Order: sequence, then C-alpha cells, then structure tokens
Amino acid sequence: MTTANQMTPGMTLSLDGKIYRVESCVKVTVAKGTPFIKTKLRNLLDDELIEKSFKMDQTVQEVSLIERTLEFLYPEGKEYLCLDIGNLEQVCVPSHVLSDRVHYLKEGIQLKAMFYGDAIFGVELPQFLEIMVVKTDPATPGANQKKAVLETGAKILVPLFIESGDVIKVDTQTNEYIQRV
Repeated sequence: MTTANQMTPGMTLSLDGKIYRVESCVKVTVAKGTPFIKTKLRNLLDDELIEKSFKMDQTVQEVSLIERTLEFLYPEGKEYLCLDIGNLEQVCVPSHVLSDRVHYLKEGIQLKAMFYGDAIFGVELPQFLEIMVVKTDPATPGANQKKAVLETGAKILVPLFIESGDVIKVDTQTNEYIQRV
C-alpha cells in the first residue's frame, strides 16, 4: 500500500476493482482546509481518463503490471489468438484492448502485452512494420499522395509511385508511410 502523497505519474493503481495509470498528480494547498492530491487517472481497460482527488494520507493500492511478449497467430471471433513466447501458451486478446491497432496485425508479429494476473491491459505493436500494399486508389490530378490498402486492412496515404504488390515500411503509431522496402 502507498499513500496518496507518494503517487507519481506512470504509477499503476487498483481502485474500485479497476486498474488505472496515474497520468498526472498535483498537491493542492488551500488557504483554509487540508491539502489534497488532485490526479488524472487513465483506465487501462477502456482508456477513459478521469479526475480524482485524494486526502494526503489516504492509502492506495499500487499494482505491478507484467510485460510479456506475444506472437500474433490469427483472429478468432471477436478476439485475437496469440502465442506467449515465454511459456508457449495460447492467449486470446480481446478486440477492445487492441482497438485500431488491429489493422496492423499479421501472422508472426510480436507484441508487448501488459498483464495483471490473467487480464491483458495493454498491447504495444512494433513501431515500424513492413507490410505489402494490396490496392491503391488512382492518383488525383495535383495531389502528391494517394490512398492505399495494406494486406492487414490498414488504409494509409502513400506517394504516387507506390503500386499494388510493393512492400512498404509503416509507422504504426502515426499511421504514416516511411519508405518502400
């Protein structure tokens, strides 16, 4: 257990049965009354940001998330089946944990997953991936980019010289074309 005045940004807490990451915390001192800690907390399950105030000596439960490496295998219903590289067990990742990152999944990609017990609270893709272009829109006059659909289903803007069948490097965090491979 930790007291509220020991909280720091990046810390992971368990409150009311939910897991939160501390985004910010500030000590507020008022002229009359007792000081308190004002925080912004991000729910790791649904990405909701909330504000919550704590008394200075209020205890909070700090939790440790465990990072494990997963290898994506294939989609299974509304979940995504992965192989835990550490213990070779199959793990189902819910679609809400992946959110829009699902558009970059292809067989064999390794992911970093954050676990608390058996529950997955976050997944990180590699920042750069090499993915094949399966379709491009025709170029519009005067434009210097066109839309492309990748083998994973992601849609991004690419330079005019990129064609179907090309393999390109993509930044998965910004959804941007980097270079042709």
